[in-house]
Amino acid sequence: MPDRVRGTLRYAYAIGAAGLFVIVSVGWGVSDHLERDDDFCTSCHVAPGRPLHAAIRRGFDAQPAATLAAAHRGERGDFHCIDCHGGVGVRGRMRVKALAAKDAFFYVIGDFEEPSRMRWPLWDEDCRQCHDVFDERAAEAWQSPRFHQLPLHNAALGVDCVECHRAHAVGNPDGNFLRAPEVRRQCARCHSEYEEGTG
Repeated sequence: MPDRVRGTLRYAYAIGAAGLFVIVSVGWGVSDHLERDDDFCTSCHVAPGRPLHAAIRRGFDAQPAATLAAAHRGERGDFHCIDCHGGVGVRGRMRVKALAAKDAFFYVIGDFEEPSRMRWPLWDEDCRQCHDVFDERAAEAWQSPRFHQLPLHNAALGVDCVECHRAHAVGNPDGNFLRAPEVRRQCARCHSEYEEGTG
């Protein structure tokens, strides 16, 4: 290949790489701005008159809170969807941006539907950005230790926060929005007495 052609190709690659960098940077910044608006998160429609995440949004906005997400919103008026779903750290942000780009692509080509579950669930880091210390008041002498008072339950447990604390499931506010069947299922990983059909 002649040097002139090789030089032209290098120049074209450099221009292409610079252009791609600008497009990704601008897209990243614009999406960061848009994601701060909860209405943006529910602005797409999966069918005429049916906005994306409509049921989740109703639960998120409801007061008194019937879901853990709504309780967070009620505690802090400036709490947004992206505060949980934004990803923490470079790896977390990259994961969120990749999924958002993929979802946007399929939405534009008309091959998108309401998700039935989170394909990439929240990580503990997403929760710990606000909950680095658990609010576990000491148990009375006659009570068993509270869950997070046991050191084993706070490190390398193998159960993610969201496996017990379901953000958008309707639950009992007085019970930290925990749903007993789901919690028992997680407990059964280590405690055989919680397995279904025992006792």
